[in-house]
Amino acid sequence: MRMDSMANWQCGGPQPPKNYSRGYGRMPDNRGNFYPPNQYDSMPPGGNRNMRRKELFGSGNTGINFDKYEEIAVEATGHNVPACIQKFSELNLHPWIMDNIRLCHYDKPTPVQKFAIPTALENRDLMACAQTGSGKTAAFLLPILHHILSGGPEMLRKSDTAPNGRRRLYPAALVLAPTRELTLQIFNEACKFSYRTPIMSTILYGGRENYRDQINKLRIGCHLLVATPGRLNDVMNQGYIGLDACRFLVLDEADRMLDMGFEPQIRQIVEMSGMPRRSHRQTMMFSATFPHEIQMLAQDFLVPDYVFLAVGRVGSTSENITQKLVWVEDYDKRAFLLDLLNASSPETLTLIFVETKRGAADLAYFLSGERYSVVAIHGDLKQFEREQHLESFRSGNTPILVATAVAARGLDIPNVKHVINYDLPSEIDEYVHRIGRTGRVGNIGLATTFFNNKNKNMARDLAELLVEANQELPDFLERMARENPRGTQHGNRSRNQRNFGGRDFRDQYRSGGGNAAMHNARAVGNIGSRLDWWDD
Repeated sequence: MRMDSMANWQCGGPQPPKNYSRGYGRMPDNRGNFYPPNQYDSMPPGGNRNMRRKELFGSGNTGINFDKYEEIAVEATGHNVPACIQKFSELNLHPWIMDNIRLCHYDKPTPVQKFAIPTALENRDLMACAQTGSGKTAAFLLPILHHILSGGPEMLRKSDTAPNGRRRLYPAALVLAPTRELTLQIFNEACKFSYRTPIMSTILYGGRENYRDQINKLRIGCHLLVATPGRLNDVMNQGYIGLDACRFLVLDEADRMLDMGFEPQIRQIVEMSGMPRRSHRQTMMFSATFPHEIQMLAQDFLVPDYVFLAVGRVGSTSENITQKLVWVEDYDKRAFLLDLLNASSPETLTLIFVETKRGAADLAYFLSGERYSVVAIHGDLKQFEREQHLESFRSGNTPILVATAVAARGLDIPNVKHVINYDLPSEIDEYVHRIGRTGRVGNIGLATTFFNNKNKNMARDLAELLVEANQELPDFLERMARENPRGTQHGNRSRNQRNFGGRDFRDQYRSGGGNAAMHNARAVGNIGSRLDWWDD
């Protein structure tokens, strides 16, 4: 059997049946392109096919409130920005991909998808300021998979022999992400959208215990690769991967990758590995914030006429998350936490953030002693332990997760009902990231934050966020905000930047020049006069 013709069963699906056709079929699809026969078509109902389908799509999107997404604003700038869409049916995506979108129960595209997918389908480079939970993963995966399928067999047959004798694979698409957890999430989404297609999705991330398993799966074939920068560099140095045929590059959570020190590895991958020049590939960057370093990456990696999307915050400025700030001294935090947990349903998925690895382990041990079902994730755990704990939390078997912010970066766990900031971060952007773990895809969520004098430098920024999101502003926070100047390095951002992840720094678009599009289902940026008098 040809390896190039096998389905992406390395995603966890069944192997092709014995009577699977060799090579590529002769029947074109409705666009005249030739593809290998769909190996699942000959499989009877039930059995492995239904098991795989249930594994990928069983949870569906039950409870997602897509209408809430209409409250999120998106501003698009650039030359000739493609028109946004309102329904997936407007996109003319490959039928196999449309089938998988329906299996995911996606009723309508999210705001970022309405702009990003048409842009990517027109082969435009894209820079999007969007957070986890905005629907950005589908926004870049769907057009990439469509392009790969539309490219036909030649795009799926990319391998040769490296100088060391190893089979070297040349993926058509590369997605770089900062953490193991985020790569797993993107990989799982890729498996959903490429279900019953010839596209093979593969994953590479750090950890000694899973290295050999990843290499073995990589040898089967790789059309779309999801990887962390460090592990990818290692695998390329050993001759398993070449990027000479990479047509699509995605940098997801680019700001996090830079925060974690990955810029040298990223530049080596993009600039010194044989990857096609930016004019010969499509590049998409996604970042929750837009610091100077991200602007420099955009200048170096994207063609000058890229489209810039500024996506309103998911969570912090949306009324579907109720934000509560309570005054709690450090010595009283555990008792107050027990009161919160006792008042919640035992099945409520609750994510508790602490600042240190030791703090996460100690708090989880304490809650376990109080007979709560709890797990923790932090940097001292082995990878398989982290994955076990996350799966136990996702499934609801263990409804309480204690996590450090670093360990939880990029996590996309649906149905988290309550986020508790046991320890408040020192920067407002980190607070936004944390509370964005609840209220995902339009669902209702609750974020409770413990606050005391140690956090007074955050008072002004927190107060503005609460007012911006039409949340209750505690008297103690209003007093502290009035008494204290802006405390964080992000506090002097404009209101537009507080509502959007950033702005287009290119000169011709700073004042609204060029061709700009605006999708705004509600007024954004009108915080009101309640805070203005503080600046008088």
